[in-house]
Amino acid sequence: MSAQRFYAGCSMLFLIGLVLFLGTVPGTQAAAEKLRTENIIYVMMDGVRVQEMFGGADEELLPKEGGAAELVRMRYWRETPEARRETLMPFIWKVMAKEGQILGDESKNAGVMVTNGLNFSYPGYSETLCGVADPRVDSNKKIPNPNVNVLEWINSQKKYRGKVAAFGAWDLFPFILNRDRSGLLVNAGYEPFTQGKITPAMAVLNRCKENTIRYWGGEPFDVFTYETAYEYFKTAKPRVLFVSLGEQDEWAHGNRYDLYLQSIQLADKCIRELWETAQSMRQYRGRTTLIISTDHGRGLGPAWTGHGKDHPNSAKIWMGFMGPDTPALGVRENTGTIKEAQMAATVAAFLGLDYRQGVPNAEPPVPGVIGSAR
Repeated sequence: MSAQRFYAGCSMLFLIGLVLFLGTVPGTQAAAEKLRTENIIYVMMDGVRVQEMFGGADEELLPKEGGAAELVRMRYWRETPEARRETLMPFIWKVMAKEGQILGDESKNAGVMVTNGLNFSYPGYSETLCGVADPRVDSNKKIPNPNVNVLEWINSQKKYRGKVAAFGAWDLFPFILNRDRSGLLVNAGYEPFTQGKITPAMAVLNRCKENTIRYWGGEPFDVFTYETAYEYFKTAKPRVLFVSLGEQDEWAHGNRYDLYLQSIQLADKCIRELWETAQSMRQYRGRTTLIISTDHGRGLGPAWTGHGKDHPNSAKIWMGFMGPDTPALGVRENTGTIKEAQMAATVAAFLGLDYRQGVPNAEPPVPGVIGSAR
């Protein structure tokens, strides 16, 4: 054998070995495949417990007296956890859980945990969207987040510039996403929407925000946030749409379990509408991944209204995924504990992007949510 042929053979063997090796490295197999996701719809519901997500209405917390108690029980109580959760969140459990994946069921060794140790909103949203639990983010004060977030990072990529939008009920989102630094389109609280074309529907929404009673100060009812986001979604057609709803946490703090349940059911309806609208539009149909999650959990029993480091159960959360690149595994099992901070890199990975190239200390993507097309 000539030296030239010998070295050529060695080079070929090396390349084959390299391909086989890369196929065993976590995350590289999905990256090597042709992903079909071109758009992301990501909806968060503030402070929704794993108890309701996986078991529906909690009988201990249902109203016990008066006609309202009977009505609430009729609406939400069913004999099995599976029936209760389908009644509370019909789209998530009848569609998303069957065509995608839901994580967070500890009984199946698939828990999802907050790792910032604080278990309240600003640190939770920051951990979720930035991919790190930063000890500097330790309050709900209106302080610009020093961390880069995944929406900002995606928006910095040439392909997605100006095509990422965030809508939040809570008026802290301009600070959580550091709007002044990031340049993201962020509309939050009672802010009127003023960017780009203002449709007649958007003009009405702006007037309603200005003229409604401000029950929670800086946070409107979810209908204002959702309808603003929905109108923008239909007209501007962003590649990445982030929506955060907040009534769930507000009604919980007010000890209104009936309205907490109703707000969850209404959020499920909004998620269904976004998904079905996406499937009716050429840009999104078959090319969109839907993601849902929460920022923190809540306490147990009488302490269900609260959350924080003194309520260990409030560190337990959940997340869900559905789209053309997510295997239909239903309620995930035997994943071990997933971290809230893994969401940021997962969002980017659906678009074929490696978030940790820009944020090296971010947690890696959630394993198994991106794989062979179903």
